Amino acid sequence: MSGAFLFLYETTKSKIINLINMKEEKEINWLSEPEQHNYPAALSFLSLIYNDNKSADLVKALEKAEVRKYKAKDIFRAANVSLLGVSNLHVEKDRKKIKNEVPLSPILLVRDTDNTKLIIADGYHRICAVYSFDEDVFIYCKIV
Repeated sequence: MSGAFLFLYETTKSKIINLINMKEEKEINWLSEPEQHNYPAALSFLSLIYNDNKSADLVKALEKAEVRKYKAKDIFRAANVSLLGVSNLHVEKDRKKIKNEVPLSPILLVRDTDNTKLIIADGYHRICAVYSFDEDVFIYCKIV
């Protein structure tokens, strides 16, 4: 290969890699507390995994928990869930909120220590939307 062709090839390859890796940079705004409808949603989801009493106890604990921050990529790794694409209706709705600087409700998480897994009790679509902007951004959440 000639020097000029090699230079053009490497430059083009570098630009393509940068485009693939490029994510939109956007400030994520969060509410100070989860919205009230998030707790019944968490209860509904948790009742698929645990009995009614255990599910209710977990939601009560979530209501009392302090809001904390964890990186989006760490939540995904701990939860061992798949990332929904931006074509998902609920993810797109949350992406629009982010673009319009509408604060998101903090996520509700449960540690399943018996199975060494994190359960996203409420907020799966919000996490996917945030991750689509930046996997290193902090997600506001309550965790028990």
